Amino acid sequence: MNGYINALEAEGFKALIDSSRNILIISHTNPDGDAVGSVVAMRNYLQSKGVFSTIVLPNDYPDYLEFLDDREKILIYKKDPQKIINLADSSDLIIALDFNQLQRVDELEAHILDSGAKRVLIDHHPSPDCDNFNLIISNTDVSSTCELLYWLILTLEEEVSKIDTSVATPLYVGMMTDTNNFSNSVNSATFKMASDILSTGVDKESLQHKVFGGFSQKRMRLMGHILLNKMVIIEKFGAGYITISKEEQKLYDFSEGDAEGFVNLPLNIKEVNISALFTERDGQIRVSLRSVDDFSVNKFSRLHFNGGGHERAAGGKLFINFDEVGSFFERALEQSFQKCKGADGPAEER
Repeated sequence: MNGYINALEAEGFKALIDSSRNILIISHTNPDGDAVGSVVAMRNYLQSKGVFSTIVLPNDYPDYLEFLDDREKILIYKKDPQKIINLADSSDLIIALDFNQLQRVDELEAHILDSGAKRVLIDHHPSPDCDNFNLIISNTDVSSTCELLYWLILTLEEEVSKIDTSVATPLYVGMMTDTNNFSNSVNSATFKMASDILSTGVDKESLQHKVFGGFSQKRMRLMGHILLNKMVIIEKFGAGYITISKEEQKLYDFSEGDAEGFVNLPLNIKEVNISALFTERDGQIRVSLRSVDDFSVNKFSRLHFNGGGHERAAGGKLFINFDEVGSFFERALEQSFQKCKGADGPAEER
């Protein structure tokens, strides 16, 4: 037993694996490093045990994570929905990673629910979906789903030396990206995990270059453009935001993942404690939120942006005209800080 995984959880997970022949591994829409890292690590771990599994993601993952799927075995629902539906129907176990609610897989949700397979959820977000899973392994104290998965695998294997680098590498990537290279959501156990993984032979410098330095020239020029022309600072709220329109995405040959880390850029400015990134999509606006003080962007997102997440990192969606984003964000902040002025207690967003 360790601080995050108890023996009953590990035994329950092992029993489900041992009794399954067709395993489907899934993660959320717009998968990030933690999502891709956790599903690849799970697949590779099962493979090391002689257990076959298939990874399905609702839509494409960022280009900079392609090295984790070098044989292109990850299936994308958007590209071949009928094939994925058939896989869900024939599965006897579905392992869901890095999301708390099944609705996070969008159109794939209905087919997961229609499947007769048992379902396992492994995640680090608050308020897990307790109604639709047979086993839930959830802990919000860990840095990432990859860290939680590491402690689960270590509980099963008992020794770090038994964890292959094909498993350790994606686990490290997921933990590294979700902590923004160890700058947030980190505690002593996170560093212990990193130390353990490095002892297996993982090449930290190579992974950092691939994840944080493997971007295109156009992505770098886009970052320069948004810093110069699109970053707005709202001094009275200690907040900043960035908008990226569809026209700008086309101009800079934008691909999924190119905006990775952009939401953190305003936080590098002194006295900016709240940051938002608004990216225009067809029919909606994708919202990313970050904070570095006691402001809960999780509650802020749930109240104003149809989303949620962690206290310091959250996301959501907006369904308004793109040119109204700035005024909407400022009004939402105004409401939040107005609630904080009362003496009866903290505001909901706090």
